[in-house]
Amino acid sequence: MSIAKFGHVSDQQYWQDMGTRRDYMPADQIPMPKRSTRGSAGYDFVSPVETVIPAGGKAVIPTGIRCEMESGWVLMLFPRSGLGFRHQIRLSNTVGVIDSDYAFAENEGHIQVSLRNPTDTDLIISRGERFCQGIFLPYGLAEEEDSFTERTGGLGSTGK
Repeated sequence: MSIAKFGHVSDQQYWQDMGTRRDYMPADQIPMPKRSTRGSAGYDFVSPVETVIPAGGKAVIPTGIRCEMESGWVLMLFPRSGLGFRHQIRLSNTVGVIDSDYAFAENEGHIQVSLRNPTDTDLIISRGERFCQGIFLPYGLAEEEDSFTERTGGLGSTGK
């Protein structure tokens, strides 16, 4: 059962979010997130640019990827196990939550991942390295008032 589809953001959005970084993969050459085995729950994301996560600091990796998914589903992002076990790397927000309507935000739903390095040694995420994984989960709804606003912005926009 397919509930989602990954795609690339536009070149314009990708370049904008890369900022001053250079030597990154062209957007159309970034591999789509994929599972490594039939039993894998997580879709591995590849870093399109070499990124240094400074000791005690954080860094953001713009993935160049967006995801359209059916309502009632969420894409949860986690660091890949090896980064967590070997280097204690974690997401800055603990778990990334990609809502089903995020793909239609002003930033085209560009998935960006903020990683935190709590160690005293810089860590390099290489261009082309699998660094985080996304897992699709269904979610339920509580009884609530039907007064919702439409998403307009990207990251953190629903809390403004």
